[in-house]
Amino acid sequence: MGTVEGPSFERHSEILDSLEGYGFRASPERAVCRGLDEASAYCREWQEKHVELSYGADGVVLKVDFLALQSDLGQVSRSPRWAIAYKFPPEEQTTTVKDIFVSVGRTGALTPVAMMEPVLISGSTVQMATLHNEDEVARKDVRVGDTVVIRKAGDVIPEVVSVISSKRTGEERIFEMPNTCPVCGADAIRPEGEAVRRCTGIACPAQLRGRIEHFFSRGGVDADGIGAKIIAQLTARQMVRDPADLYFLTKDDILKLDRMGDKLAQNILNAIESTKHPPFARLIYALGIRHVGQHVAEVLAERFGSLDNLATATEEELAETLEIGPVIAQSVVVFFRQEQTQQLLRKLEKAGVSPQGADVLPAAEGPFAGKTIVFTGALTMPRSEAEAIVKAQGGRPASSVSRSTDYVVVGGSPGSKYEKARDLGVTILTEEDFRQMIEQID
Repeated sequence: MGTVEGPSFERHSEILDSLEGYGFRASPERAVCRGLDEASAYCREWQEKHVELSYGADGVVLKVDFLALQSDLGQVSRSPRWAIAYKFPPEEQTTTVKDIFVSVGRTGALTPVAMMEPVLISGSTVQMATLHNEDEVARKDVRVGDTVVIRKAGDVIPEVVSVISSKRTGEERIFEMPNTCPVCGADAIRPEGEAVRRCTGIACPAQLRGRIEHFFSRGGVDADGIGAKIIAQLTARQMVRDPADLYFLTKDDILKLDRMGDKLAQNILNAIESTKHPPFARLIYALGIRHVGQHVAEVLAERFGSLDNLATATEEELAETLEIGPVIAQSVVVFFRQEQTQQLLRKLEKAGVSPQGADVLPAAEGPFAGKTIVFTGALTMPRSEAEAIVKAQGGRPASSVSRSTDYVVVGGSPGSKYEKARDLGVTILTEEDFRQMIEQID
């Protein structure tokens, strides 16, 4: 839900009921289950009945109903902690592995892929299936020449389930994962504790489009008007080979693109030009360094102050920085030691891209400066707005309560964070207290 004026809701199910009443389409198969037993029974029921639906369905999503509990549980970058998918078992078939090659995704992930004898499964012919990562290849002991069982994960993505070892002839070949990217030749690094090996080349053709989209995204240097369709044409025509190349495009270059006029071409050039002096933290985030999100980028910007300092920092210097652990430190060092990265930095400098000063937190003057603040429960103001106010005043919004937390701001129907704050003796503020502190700032 976005902005809501008038009605208030305590449960997710109330929102769906209301939306349906307003004329929006909502799934008539939805149900409120009281307890895990009811939820399990519901999943089992639709595992059998989903083939009768007029649309394709590969599972059931289970959600916590109370909105206050959803807020307390929060979410990770890709999914909420208050919802989980129960997938229906997919159809399985057998075939033979003809070869195993490595695919490089737009995020640089190296994925082993099995090329197989074509087989019909779930209504379509399949001849390639993901092997996920090198650990999975070893665990399932998949070899070139093996007879394997395959299925479509989620009824969409083909994958190898298991090997029928009894059909081996002794001529099967063991697969070995490469240590360099098969596309660009840059180091392929597998950080300790992770299953995926990744290409570290910022100009790798296999991940170029995604990297450029990320670089110019709103969270990056923020070029309004440089969308996915424009970037897709530029990369498909090989007009750019890394994000820095966009700064050297001319109007004549852009006019060669489909559906392009003089005014639109000039607007694109203006949008690119407007990104030459981004905040330092945004430029760090735009580079797409593995494990470096927006918050970590702000930490690095404040700690190192310039791109030169960051690019030459050692793992020890990085790891000594508050909130930067050994995994992030290694990722940053590996990224900057690549020749592709060095070329990109030289091109950005030549193009006149120079970031503004580091996003240094304001001096400790206001009530939030240097304080760690956690919000819990339903607030009348958007939580993102409240967190932005805290950050603007030099404070640090956090998602969990600890002994280092200074304030916990409590809204309606607070959950476990409120209880933990009381147990730890953390100062508890009502939303009204928080608003009064904001007024003091004004």
